[in-house]
Amino acid sequence: MREGNAPATIASLDSFSGLMSPDRPLEIFLELLVIWVCVYTVFRFLRGTRGAGVVKGFLVIAIGVAVLVRVLGDATDGLVRLRFLFDRVFGLGAILIIVVFQPELRAAMSRLGRTNFFTRNKAEVGGLAREFAEAAEFLSKNRMGAIIVFERQIGMGDLVESGIKLDATPSAALIQSIFWPSSPLHDLAIVVRNGRVWAANVQLPLAQEDAVPTTLGSRHRAAVGATLDADCLVLVVSEESGLIRFAEGGQLSEPVARERVEAELTERLTRSTAIVNDVVATARAAANAAANTPRITKRAEGTR
Repeated sequence: MREGNAPATIASLDSFSGLMSPDRPLEIFLELLVIWVCVYTVFRFLRGTRGAGVVKGFLVIAIGVAVLVRVLGDATDGLVRLRFLFDRVFGLGAILIIVVFQPELRAAMSRLGRTNFFTRNKAEVGGLAREFAEAAEFLSKNRMGAIIVFERQIGMGDLVESGIKLDATPSAALIQSIFWPSSPLHDLAIVVRNGRVWAANVQLPLAQEDAVPTTLGSRHRAAVGATLDADCLVLVVSEESGLIRFAEGGQLSEPVARERVEAELTERLTRSTAIVNDVVATARAAANAAANTPRITKRAEGTR
């Protein structure tokens, strides 16, 4: 370090020490809280989109370079050119991310004003749950497989874009016709958003094989996989046995009796999502490899 730079370096360290002084705990806490809320909000909006991984990678690299340039750059003269490039390239990189991932960011921002269907009263939810329960009973009796995803606070992101948009009023007849074996939409999942059948033929990520019993197939793995990165609820009907189960928070329930589906569905949809969010976070930590797992592209021979 050159002698002339020593006072500046000492001054920088003194300034940093002053910022982190225990005499200013409230100010430090508020600043860290604001930063945490901003970062959490960005990741929550981007969760489930292609932009999430890139933004995370960009932030990790940016933080690493910032530490290298700012800390070591103040102590030596060897990083002057790096500091010059960093000051100019960092801003351009942020703009580039906004341009490249404009669709994902637009979809994320649109969720700001989206009304959450599951904040409605229990009677209103119960009316729609009755339609899905009636359809599930019909599908179960006739051994027709089905996956029905109910979005909560955290949307399914661009997974929904892989399907066919319907935006239809839910009815037992509609759901039965979608999952009728000769229907071109019957193989994959439907997504319910804001009380509407929003999309059909939606591909879902598969959970790891050990996430479900070995007697169950890819349909149940997809049901569990959908709940690893979102707080959604999934109703799944087995094509082989006709048994009805729910997937939530990375867990698959025991079979539910047909006459209990409506009550169970209503109770789960009106339940506070705070507990579900904690379960989702735990499930995601235990199955973080699920983000790169294959998706259902066609009806597999072992689908059950």
